[in-house]
Amino acid sequence: MDAVKECLRNFPKEARELYLNDAVPYLDRPLSPLQFYRDWIAPNKPCIIRNAFSDWPALSKWNPTYLREKVGSKVISVAVTPNGYADAVNGNRFVMPEERQMTFSALLDIIEGKVKSSGVFYVQKQCSNLTEELPELTGDVQTHIPWMSEALGKQPDAVNFWLGEESAVTSMHKDHYENLYCVISGQKEFILIPPTDRPFIPYELYQSATYRQKEDGKFEIVDEEDSTKVPWIPLDPLNPDYERYPSYMLAKPVRCTVKAGEMLYLPSLWFHHVQQSHGCIAVNFWYDMEYDIKYNYFQLMESLTNAVGSL
Repeated sequence: MDAVKECLRNFPKEARELYLNDAVPYLDRPLSPLQFYRDWIAPNKPCIIRNAFSDWPALSKWNPTYLREKVGSKVISVAVTPNGYADAVNGNRFVMPEERQMTFSALLDIIEGKVKSSGVFYVQKQCSNLTEELPELTGDVQTHIPWMSEALGKQPDAVNFWLGEESAVTSMHKDHYENLYCVISGQKEFILIPPTDRPFIPYELYQSATYRQKEDGKFEIVDEEDSTKVPWIPLDPLNPDYERYPSYMLAKPVRCTVKAGEMLYLPSLWFHHVQQSHGCIAVNFWYDMEYDIKYNYFQLMESLTNAVGSL
């Protein structure tokens, strides 16, 4: 067991020595599909791409006035929480947001401070909500990224629209998607951790639950009946509890800021935590990852990490 732990500790070190960058590199423009696949997708490395969607009308159009005129009366799904943390650990529960149906104008009233609310509001429904709930806006963007679609040989599984308050935070997690994250206005702050650091990332099992706002404005946590326990990361990278999770001291997070007009390529299986400026608008494209030998290796490392416990 000690030998396995030593291997798991050395594995991330070798990855950093061999191919990982100390910071997220910038590209001044998109590459050809083949070159992008060779340089970034195949080695599973993030980068920030400038001038990747400079022709989108959304960059100049998407302000509150335009959005009210275009989709103000549309009813959309909005995540509402008491603290800004949706899909996150709270005590001994994994708590999902209250999914509230409201008009786009009503959401803008809250974000612009015209209406006071005791909750934190975030459009974050990850089921291709741009194309499903807000198709009127698709003419201002692309519904896929041509060079990425060619590189991967597929169309995106989902195109998502994001808009929320500064207090809305995305807790640390990973996705099984190749993610192109495009910031239209404002900026996003990412904390990224490579999949090879998995031995240092704590997971625990939690009862799943949902926030529900009561008539008095306070929130309660309601358990999801008959649900299986959810594995989630309890650690907050903004304030890590090293006493409880000492192995995390060996992780090497990378921070980056994605500004308006910039695109982050976030590779599959990378752990990420996200903050944003108030009223930030973004669109992201999820392309399903290939379940190839890289996925096999990650699953093996995850199984070994779970088997040995704390390093």
